[in-house]
Amino acid sequence: MTKPFAYSIKEFNAVRQKIRALTGISLADSKDNMVYSRLSRRLRALGIDSFDGYLDYLDANQSETEHFINALTTNLTSFFREAHHFDKLKEYLLSHSGPVRIWCAASSSGEEPYSIAMTCAEARGSLKNNVKIVASDIDSGMLARAQAGIYPIDQVEKLSLARRKQFFHRGKGGNAGKARVVPELRSSIVYFKQNLLDADYAVESGIDIVFCRNVMIYFDKPTQEVILKRILDKMKPDGWYIAGHSENFSHLTHLMRPLGKTIYQINRQSA
Repeated sequence: MTKPFAYSIKEFNAVRQKIRALTGISLADSKDNMVYSRLSRRLRALGIDSFDGYLDYLDANQSETEHFINALTTNLTSFFREAHHFDKLKEYLLSHSGPVRIWCAASSSGEEPYSIAMTCAEARGSLKNNVKIVASDIDSGMLARAQAGIYPIDQVEKLSLARRKQFFHRGKGGNAGKARVVPELRSSIVYFKQNLLDADYAVESGIDIVFCRNVMIYFDKPTQEVILKRILDKMKPDGWYIAGHSENFSHLTHLMRPLGKTIYQINRQSA
């Protein structure tokens, strides 16, 4: 099929260089069709007829940077994805009765931080449970969706009946076919925008647990180490770092040691 916009390896490489400079993300060679598909929507929205023209527009209009980043960041998530992590979180909460602080460092559209919040409520028997949850993402559009807490009903129906009853309201009328997270659960999470490539993170030190799952795969190994050091610096000496199933940090054993399946603890002396 003929593509409506001229697109070659030259434009693809220019996009790769731009997104890496802005976010640290390294797009693989295989992502050329993904880049075309996602950025074509921006070209249509702006009435630009070529990728060269769009890249010139991007350079000249800082306001487009956010749209560019939002278009190219991947947001694949679901409630209780990689469920073993939430089982371990529950064990942690049952063995730590005091205050706990959790940072979800790539919150996407909210399913992950809400899964964390549901686990905390269940483990401690209340939505008021002395757990502080903060959640961040680079994509402002995803943050808005997360804060709204509205999801297709078929996505929510994959949860147990008990969780649906306790944590969601089913939409009616114009909201039929949707469900919304209850206000008490929504208000238990503080969302903020964060580019993990930034030198400063807008989160207070003393974090007990960081969920940063399936994010590091988009960075090369040197960038992974830089980001990981910054994250660990925000954590308590015995803090847990929870990674994604596709991530491996065998090259960073001087920073942290494995505790279980993609769960790590800081090697504070060497970090």
